[in-house]
Amino acid sequence: MRVTQEIVVVPHTHWDREWYEPFQRFRLRLVALMDEVLDTMEREPGYHFTLDGQLACVDDYLEVRPDNRDRIAALVEAGRLAIGPWQILLDEFLCSGETIVRNLELGMGRADKLGGAMPVGYLPDMFGHTAQMPQILALAGLTRACVYRGVPSSVVTDAFAWVAPDGTAVRTQYLPAGGYGNGAHLFEAPGQLVERAEKFVTTMRSWQGESKPLLAMYGTDHSAPVRGLPEMVASLGARMDTLSGYLGASDVEGLPRVHGELRSHAGANILPGVISVRAHVKQAMGRAERMVERYAEPLAALWGESWPERFLDMAWWRLVDASGHDSVTGCGVDETAQQVAARIAEAEHLGQAVRDMVASRLAAAVPSGGVLVVNPSPFPRTGVVLMDVAGHDPLVDAAGRAVPVQTLEYAPTLLLDEEMDPTLAFSFVHGTELYGQQITGWSIADGVLIFRVARESAATFDVAEVSAALEAAEGEVTRVRIVAEPRRTVAALVETPALGHTSVRPQPPFSPETPATSFGTVSAEVAGKTSADGRSSLGRGVRAEGRVLDNGLLRVEIAEDGTLTLTGRDGVTITGAARVVDGGDVGDTYNHAPPATDRLVDEPESVEVGLVCSGPLVAALDVERVYAWPRGTDVSEADGPADPLPDPARTEAVERVTVITRVELRAGEPYVRLHVEFDNRCADHRVRLHVPLAEAAGSSFAEGQFAVVERGLTAEGGCGETPLPTFPASSWVAAGGVAALLEHVTEYELVDDELALTLLRSVGYLSRNRNALRPEPAGPQLPTPAAQSRGPRSVRLALMPYTGTWAAVPEAAEVFRHDVLAVPGTGDKDLPQPAPATGLSVRGEGVVMTSLRRRDGWKELRMVAMTGSDTVATIEGEFTEARRADLRGRPGEPVDAARLPLRAWEIATIQLR
Repeated sequence: MRVTQEIVVVPHTHWDREWYEPFQRFRLRLVALMDEVLDTMEREPGYHFTLDGQLACVDDYLEVRPDNRDRIAALVEAGRLAIGPWQILLDEFLCSGETIVRNLELGMGRADKLGGAMPVGYLPDMFGHTAQMPQILALAGLTRACVYRGVPSSVVTDAFAWVAPDGTAVRTQYLPAGGYGNGAHLFEAPGQLVERAEKFVTTMRSWQGESKPLLAMYGTDHSAPVRGLPEMVASLGARMDTLSGYLGASDVEGLPRVHGELRSHAGANILPGVISVRAHVKQAMGRAERMVERYAEPLAALWGESWPERFLDMAWWRLVDASGHDSVTGCGVDETAQQVAARIAEAEHLGQAVRDMVASRLAAAVPSGGVLVVNPSPFPRTGVVLMDVAGHDPLVDAAGRAVPVQTLEYAPTLLLDEEMDPTLAFSFVHGTELYGQQITGWSIADGVLIFRVARESAATFDVAEVSAALEAAEGEVTRVRIVAEPRRTVAALVETPALGHTSVRPQPPFSPETPATSFGTVSAEVAGKTSADGRSSLGRGVRAEGRVLDNGLLRVEIAEDGTLTLTGRDGVTITGAARVVDGGDVGDTYNHAPPATDRLVDEPESVEVGLVCSGPLVAALDVERVYAWPRGTDVSEADGPADPLPDPARTEAVERVTVITRVELRAGEPYVRLHVEFDNRCADHRVRLHVPLAEAAGSSFAEGQFAVVERGLTAEGGCGETPLPTFPASSWVAAGGVAALLEHVTEYELVDDELALTLLRSVGYLSRNRNALRPEPAGPQLPTPAAQSRGPRSVRLALMPYTGTWAAVPEAAEVFRHDVLAVPGTGDKDLPQPAPATGLSVRGEGVVMTSLRRRDGWKELRMVAMTGSDTVATIEGEFTEARRADLRGRPGEPVDAARLPLRAWEIATIQLR
């Protein structure tokens, strides 16, 4: 045979942990594959194998075959089996930047115990790549990457320097012409080895030039090793290696430079529809990540006793597992989506448990009847806090100063009032608990047994005493009444220190301890004041008049069609915001595809506006719009055809859907909060919320994964799928003078000078063999009825007009996304209120905190310089030492935390003690 020494064969498998079958069904195949990998490699010493860059394959296997751990470790230590560095191959856009970091941390940590991780940021099948990935990899000690999807057409070689926003560059191997399976067919026909090798060389030389060996990735989805492969490779004069063995040096000298995120459709499909399908999974992921990252870990780090490491580890394992590129994406079968949702829910529950554990410890120092208030942000906040309090007395803070309050709702006080045998009421009592509250007393009057209950009580209760009283009444008691103490939900304007806590409590209005001031309204003392560091002006209180809400910073008016006109304090006006547009979607979980002749519905049949509350701290209106949306399409109305119609149309039959939008404005906030909800009874459609721009814009700015990315009005095509300019945004997106603040990753598009935010994308197939906007299948054509997302749907977001740059948007998003905690005090009612306490302050132009935890006796803070210019961070708190660390926690040089220089877009990890 002719010798072709220029080929390096990298045998591997790409293992989708869960996808068109759920995890445990795929694991059965994984165990068989790994058995074969180990047997083959031990039998054939020349065999090398790359295990897809993710430790999940190893962990899932060893859970079934724990005795094979040493066999794996021996092959890893010999450099023949490449594992890691990731714990799981993630979707980079559908999780937070911190989840990406913890993914690497878990994967590299696990790999170290088995002989070490493959030193390559292997990213073979992600649906595009985030801008900061080069910096993330470099900070974890990885100076080489390998990618397939998202690479722009300007790249015409097999290697390029991928540059993060901060300037960090990593040498990146591109996998063109077949991606991670470019050599998958080389050895299928042993009699055609030379011909196939020659064809491969001809194809790849156009990418790799004449001076270096050609990379042949020999493997594909769920592929097993081929027996006798080393001999076949040797017969060609080629050699076999792992991916890291092929890549060699990590220098970037002379390579073409590609900056920022990779979301081009030029060389491969990036399947952007995964951003919006099964939106409830994305919502749950956003909630769980915030709960663990911004509540559980920081609270436990600053205010907990022992570090709840195991609980937090379990939460992170579940978040990382859920972040898989066929998991959180929602592009698997319904059973897979259910398992992913359960994993995410467990992560949130673990975070809640840790949060509540720490909060309850702090609440024990707050007198009963008072409320502990905890600030999750690294700067002081003065704003509206919603809380539940007893009675009608005004509130005071720890210094005895009046706290402005607005009552939003009164709880019912009459819980039961019925004719019955009074002894039956004893079966309702459990100790001192009755109807979920505690018995504070009882009495008999006018033939009625009356129980008084409250949330808390120190009183004792003796059933025998009540029985004796009933016997003495000689049958005259025929009615039972349960009366609860008066309680109300209030909005209170509270000052809270950075990552710290304070408290409020009811105070009788004429107590000499209480300074004279106005209760129930925004006092002159508070109106217009700023927080301690001058970050945000509160302006005046908010009011509702007719269809108008106004707080001095923003004016919101409801039009006849139910849309909003927003007018900022600086005069920026947005007219027609929050227009709901329903259109057809005959695509699949991977790609949106409108019908050839679509029918858009954006005009409601009726509009009603109702007052919810009128201020002075919170004002809200409910806008109820009724639409006639097509019930489905020819596809969804058919009886499950084997091959969906190639050109389906929307049905003439309609469902009348009521969309209720709560429009809420709070004192001191420069944005309006929206809560949109409806019952989805339709199929094969997409619902978007349109917001006109204040001025025409040629680009948008979207936050995500430690960066703000500027994107144009189009997307680069070239491979196959139609390059729709729909993009992901994590916490906010801004364009043309308006920003949308978001609770979870949301798909958006700039279209006709409007920002369109996807609220729902409803489809019925994992992949359609014939998708009008994608020429080939993206997976098997399997029905996914749950991906139609029928039933109640709700989305929370906020709209914020702005002038100039987006510089004010990140802090607004921080406040919107992270509610201040209000926890009932559980201490003795005679306890003095504890003084406010600051946890940790992190300040600086554009500086954003992303995580805070304990690690090896240090508090570890991560922050990002979210700005295009170099900046300085100031960290204040109870510590005497500060040092830098990399993303794996390995310590670096000492730093001055009071004045810490940061490069533009730098991700910095600082350890404090």
